[in-house]
Amino acid sequence: MLGYSIKLIFVSRRFYMSVYTPLSLQEVQAFALPYGLEVIDLIPIQGGIENTNYFLVANNQQQYVLTVFEELDEQGASELPPVLQHLGQAHVPVAVPLNYEGKFIHRIAQKPAQIAPRIAGEHPIPSNIAQVKSIAAAQASLHLALQNYSLARSNSRNHQFWTAVGESLKPVMSTEDLNLLNQVYVQFNQLREQHPDLPCGWIHSDMFRDNTLFVGDELEGILDFSELNQDDFLFDIAISINDFCTEYPEAYLDHDKLQAFVDAYQSVRSLTQDEHTCLPIYLAMAACRFWLMRLQVAQRNAQEGRIGDDIMQKNPLEMRNMLVDRLQAMAK
Repeated sequence: MLGYSIKLIFVSRRFYMSVYTPLSLQEVQAFALPYGLEVIDLIPIQGGIENTNYFLVANNQQQYVLTVFEELDEQGASELPPVLQHLGQAHVPVAVPLNYEGKFIHRIAQKPAQIAPRIAGEHPIPSNIAQVKSIAAAQASLHLALQNYSLARSNSRNHQFWTAVGESLKPVMSTEDLNLLNQVYVQFNQLREQHPDLPCGWIHSDMFRDNTLFVGDELEGILDFSELNQDDFLFDIAISINDFCTEYPEAYLDHDKLQAFVDAYQSVRSLTQDEHTCLPIYLAMAACRFWLMRLQVAQRNAQEGRIGDDIMQKNPLEMRNMLVDRLQAMAK
């Protein structure tokens, strides 16, 4: 059973960098030259699950990030750079990709890819109250900036998508995991039906600490918009609260950070009363989504023989434990 074997595989909390597409320095130099970049060094980036990423060092010592899109086709990858350009104009801190010949996306190793400036800073691990406030306000600004933005995404990972992922995993889940999955969906559907005033729009969907960069308490950049899609704003809020306000391997929320996040977010966009009421179940469902995602990635890596020191598999048990904690908190 998949649920059982994953428990054995991931207890060590070992992480890997994801380099699904190995590239030589010569390949990257040829790819970067039309951008006006002379690359002298190529460094694989630790982190990420779906895309291959490298740091590029140019001859003037400026650094860039090369992203090779493993899941998106060229059309899908081309949807994101104009969004980043729009957010940059709205003073949301993002790295706007470079372009030439009127295109942001070009191909390397027969896959779509882009180059963007590297943003200075570090991931806020652990986070402090000031950093929590900063990301919350930036997230609210992002939601407002994209509220009326016209975009049709070919890659949509909304609630219906994750529900389908859960259904696909059920045949290989243990009875205990099936009961947990059913429990969160029953409570979520009930509360969402009772409290329908839940504004939606474009959300980042993956605003974890390792997708943000800070210099001290100042937010310098929000990274990786590959999961951008339309969904309830509350999902974005819950995803970020779960990560910024939790210190692994513990699963419980730091309530001072939670309150700081909500207050800072509301300084930019006020939550509806239904959003306040539904936040606890969205915290549970957000944990559920990432539990399912990590199970799905582990399954896909096993099926495709993706193994070795260049493949990262994040621990599904972290998100399962978080889901259990969020449901238990609701029951108190």
